[in-house]
Amino acid sequence: MTPTRTDLFHTFARIGVLSFGGPAAQIALMHRILVDERKWLTEKDYLSALSFCMLLPGPEAMQLATWAGWRLHGTVGGLIAGGLFVLPGALVVLALSMAYAAWGELPLMQALFLGVQAAVIAIVIEALIRVARRALRGRAAYVIAVLAFLGLFMLNLPFPVIILAAGLWGLMTARGNRAALPEITAPRTLQTLVLWLAVWLLPLALLWAQGGILFDVGWFFSKLAVLTFGGAYAVLAWMTQEVVAIQGWLTTPQMMAGLGLAETTPGPLILVNEFVGFMAGYGAGGWAMGLAAATVALWMTFVPCFLWIFVAAPYLARITADPRLSGALTAIMAAVVGVIANLSLWFALHLLFGSITPRSFGPVQLIIPDPASLNLTALGLAALSALLLLYFHRPLWQVLAASALLSVAISAA
Repeated sequence: MTPTRTDLFHTFARIGVLSFGGPAAQIALMHRILVDERKWLTEKDYLSALSFCMLLPGPEAMQLATWAGWRLHGTVGGLIAGGLFVLPGALVVLALSMAYAAWGELPLMQALFLGVQAAVIAIVIEALIRVARRALRGRAAYVIAVLAFLGLFMLNLPFPVIILAAGLWGLMTARGNRAALPEITAPRTLQTLVLWLAVWLLPLALLWAQGGILFDVGWFFSKLAVLTFGGAYAVLAWMTQEVVAIQGWLTTPQMMAGLGLAETTPGPLILVNEFVGFMAGYGAGGWAMGLAAATVALWMTFVPCFLWIFVAAPYLARITADPRLSGALTAIMAAVVGVIANLSLWFALHLLFGSITPRSFGPVQLIIPDPASLNLTALGLAALSALLLLYFHRPLWQVLAASALLSVAISAA
């Protein structure tokens, strides 16, 4: 059954408002509504599209929503579904970003965000466990994950190099024959590609002509858009290093607070990019510049998702049947386990210890915490969050709320 555009709008508005809990919960929600309840898509088509979206950079749940809209009503349907999947969360993140900029330095807010940041450690560890269970199948996958971790944490290799190396290894070592499938004519694909490249990059060209913070934000998130394989957690450590140590847009606690805020909202976790953009613009030029930079960050993050779907969706059957592409994805997902492990350790060290000293031993670069600077409150809150999330399996919003409120109570006491 094919829905009307009005039905599609109302359904994806509902999905956009209810899409809490990260990609696994969002994918399950869309399956229940689109396959089980509405019967707009078949089980086979939905799962094939999910595998396809996992091959692409960017948030797979948002791209799956875009594909579903495209399948049901073409480009307009894709814009409706993908846009409504992101919009509710984007509005909430913007409001929370403005509140953080206005009141984040108050003692009460600092205590609140300490609790949020402590919970983030447990959330990232849970993501590590979840991805590892799915991605680590066989000895080669474990070796790739360990090498990715060591390359990032001890050798300080760039994140894109890690992902590219893993993908190339998977591409070269994959075995199997690609099924014979009908060819698709190229002219329409080329037209779609040129159109969406222009939609994505022409605003960036205009910002380049003007220069300043808006171009810097746009250029950074354009690069990030082609590297976010494996979800937002996979690039957070690299993004944090870039925006904190190199660009100087945020501090590490601010970055962790932004991640905590994005965890509490509907929509993809990569909406943390909007928080980063807002804080970068706000620091450079106040409220107006913050709003402009948040808009640029959203544009450069999500327009490429429409590009990937509208260009590649007609080739869905061919892409998912290619063993080499499947092998590349398998290797990349194994590397993502190491990347998230690095992120977990990096966040934990920077939150739990007030003093961290970088040390170099030839090519090996380590960060050594000072045991005397251990923050016992943060350690206790992180342990509580891990207990609630990993043992009692409480929802994310409950874990974040419990940690934040307890942090405020400790601060008041």
